[in-house]
Amino acid sequence: MKKIKNGFLCRKCGNMIHANAGMQSKKVKKIEHPSLVYVVDSSKDKYVKVSQECPKCGYKEAFHWFSVVSGEHAGVRRERTIEHFKCTKCSHTWTKAS
Repeated sequence: MKKIKNGFLCRKCGNMIHANAGMQSKKVKKIEHPSLVYVVDSSKDKYVKVSQECPKCGYKEAFHWFSVVSGEHAGVRRERTIEHFKCTKCSHTWTKAS
């Protein structure tokens, strides 16, 4: 609202409110809302559970998945398979190249 001679004027819609003797203007601080936060439920991992000891906490169960890395060195094309593990207790992740 903008204070004018006879009262207050809305800057958005143009509506005017006539002021009485008891009315006062007051500045209000604009509140900024935080942006949305998305929570990912990591307990619903879609990987296979295997018996593998975690090097960090020693727990003997982990999620398991593979990835393939391909590259070329000195004109020779090569592919490697990497095994990934994630502890079901502490969520520590480690790999084994094969």
